[in-house]
Amino acid sequence: MLARPETKRCIECGLPYATLGFWHHHGRQEDGPAYWSDRGILCSPKCSFAHFRRREAEGSLRSDPAPDPFDLSDPFRR
Repeated sequence: MLARPETKRCIECGLPYATLGFWHHHGRQEDGPAYWSDRGILCSPKCSFAHFRRREAEGSLRSDPAPDPFDLSDPFRR
């Protein structure tokens, strides 16, 4: 049987969520990722900065904060 693809990965480098090297809010996995954007989660400050620079070059930066991808109480969560 084929393994299902990992859906929670860093959108810049592909590091799977909850692996060694992934930064979590307050250092705790159950608190969710420390960095994210409207396009997905980011594993570290390095990837967050790279993502910002790429979006800046594309001209696709958002003017408002992205919603927390792990907040279950958000009614507009996809």
